[in-house]
Parts: sequence; structure tokens; C-alpha cells
Amino acid sequence: MIWFKNVMIYRLTSPLTLQHEALEQQLQLTKFHPCQQSDMSKFGWDSPLAGSELLHFSQGKQFLFVSHKEDKILPASVIKKETESRINVFEEKEQRKLKKTEKQAIKDDVIAMLLPRAFSKHQFTSIWIDLDCQLVYVDSASSKRAEDSLALLRKTLGSLPVVPISFESLPSTVMTDWLAKGYTPSWITLLEEAEFTSFDTDSVIRCKRQDLESEEIHNHLQAGKCVTKLAIEWESHFSCVLNEDATLSRVKFADEVREKNETILKEDFAQRFDADFLLMTEELRLFTQKISKEFGGVKERI
Repeated sequence: MIWFKNVMIYRLTSPLTLQHEALEQQLQLTKFHPCQQSDMSKFGWDSPLAGSELLHFSQGKQFLFVSHKEDKILPASVIKKETESRINVFEEKEQRKLKKTEKQAIKDDVIAMLLPRAFSKHQFTSIWIDLDCQLVYVDSASSKRAEDSLALLRKTLGSLPVVPISFESLPSTVMTDWLAKGYTPSWITLLEEAEFTSFDTDSVIRCKRQDLESEEIHNHLQAGKCVTKLAIEWESHFSCVLNEDATLSRVKFADEVREKNETILKEDFAQRFDADFLLMTEELRLFTQKISKEFGGVKERI
């Protein structure tokens, strides 16, 4: 859970400070509790560090939180079939059509009956707050999932003034220029995957295992298509897909990075967690600085 697989970056619009004791008390008020028999869903904070009762992990001015959502899985088709069966039996017995409110009551009874036997889906979302840079990183590929976890943190803290990070130059425009002009920053290596979109016709082209410097790709660019996704590698650091909104998908940290803490015994779980968190945050912070420079700097006003 410590190594982010996807990255959505948000910028704090006013200074945020966190105090450990007060923070932990606030988190405990919205702690995750498993679904009971009658619950469809539960959402709250879980411990980032296994075996710890603390609902946050901190390292200087770096804070890590993990939201935990449990949803009961009840297929709509199963609910519908059982509800319709009960309605038919009741209507034949009563020799009349049921009212809408009566049908809803039967459906509610069916759900209550099925809930104790339903499977649970668990979803964990990590949030890293970098108070030094006043940035928030969420490990999610879904805006809704990220916003739900940020909303929980906002409810917990009472306030969380954040907006998605944006830059002076549009990432899509910059990435398109990289390919069109045959130039990429020296620290970035292009991988063989990209997505191109025509904003005039809404047409989308996705390519994999494709030389992005080929004539075929140049033809797409000359036809007015823009790069909306680009697979890149930051050598000896990590690879990812850089999206038009500056989010990162499929982040894969290099072995050279992950192996730096291999000398720490597996039994020293807390020490390894601490060291891995430091490594990951340093990597992502440096990447943010470098990519911000390529995109003309962070845009303070929207």
C-alpha cells in the first residue's frame, strides 16, 4: 500500500497545518468500522501502518492517511428477481395490483434479507499530504474515488481547501510538442504507448508497441490530433502514463529504487515502512518539481 500505483495531485489554496494529537483525535471520530448485517456500506479511516492503532503516519511535515470503504455486493438482477417473485405471489393472493409504495417495501425487505449473505468489496485509498510544498497526493485513477476520500478528510479536519494542480502550459500541448518537434526533456524516455485525440471530431487513437517518432505518428499530429496520454520513463526512478490533466497512471517504481531498503529486515516492518515512505515521497516530490518546470510552472490562479 505504501507505493502509489496512480497519482492525482492537488494544491492547497490556503496554508494547512496539522498537529499530531489533535489530528489523531479527529481521525478517530471518523474511524472505519466494518459493515453490520443491515449496512450496505461503511467509509472511514484505517491505519496506514499494519499493527498500529494510529490512523495516520507522519514523517516530519509529511502525513499519510488511508481511507477504507466497504460495500456490500448485491447484484441488481438478484434483487429484481426475488422482488418480482414476491410481488407476483402477493398480487395473486390479494387479487389486486400492488401500489408503488408496497412494491418498494417488498424490495426493501428483500435487500434486508439478502444483506447478511452478501459479499463485501473493500477499497483502500492512500492520501499523502506534503506540508512542505502544500500539495496533496492521492493514490487513485478515479477522480470520484479521490474526491470521496478528500471529502472524508475535509469532514474530519473541518476544512481542506484543495484544487487539482494545474500549470501555466497545458500538459496536452506540451506533450504534443515533444512528439511533433522530436524533442523530449533529457530526463524523460518515451515508451511505445500513447493516446491521441482530435478535439474537432472527437476521434481517439490509442497505440501500443508503436514507435512514437515514426512517420505514422507525425501524420496524426499534422492532422491536428493532440497527445492526451503518453507512456514515459524517468530512468532509474519510475515509469508511468502521463495524462492530459497531469495525473499519473500505472506508476511502476524501478527496482533500483525499491531495492534501496532491502538491507532492512522484513521483521522490522515499521522501520521498512518508514524508509519506503521516505523513498517514495522523495521520488514523487522531485518528479513534480521537474514536470512542473516542463509545463511552465504551477498555475496559482484558475
